[in-house]
Amino acid sequence: MLKPWMIIGGVTLLIALGANLIRPADVKWFRRLQRPSWLTFEAAIPVIWTIVFVCGAWSAYIVWQTLASPWPQMIAYILLEIVTVAYTPVMFWTRSLTIGTVIGGTGFIGGILLALWVLPTSLWAAVLLIPYLLWSPVGTYITWRMEQLN
Repeated sequence: MLKPWMIIGGVTLLIALGANLIRPADVKWFRRLQRPSWLTFEAAIPVIWTIVFVCGAWSAYIVWQTLASPWPQMIAYILLEIVTVAYTPVMFWTRSLTIGTVIGGTGFIGGILLALWVLPTSLWAAVLLIPYLLWSPVGTYITWRMEQLN
């Protein structure tokens, strides 16, 4: 029988793979864009997002284990991940940093709402969303600055 952590991990991984729905021409477009001079840590961004997704999955697991019927919250976690993962392919397909900024901001607002929703269920589930709440606005700000430069 599948355990909750297996289901959460599998769903998280499947949705995260959606970030790879990009074309080589889109990657080329993105690489040619100017970046802010202070963006010296770009190579670390995939590691940062991996940590953020692991923390989010762990948060979802705590909520699943705590509530008798966690499905509304699980759907909210899934929607937040879909919005977050949609950033790359949608921004690349449209070649619009504005759309990337909007998606990033939407994810941040969704993250705040989810953290507030799960807080009464589990302090730790809410705490594990803090990496998302810290990094999401940074990523959104980077995209916004790139939009100004390009």
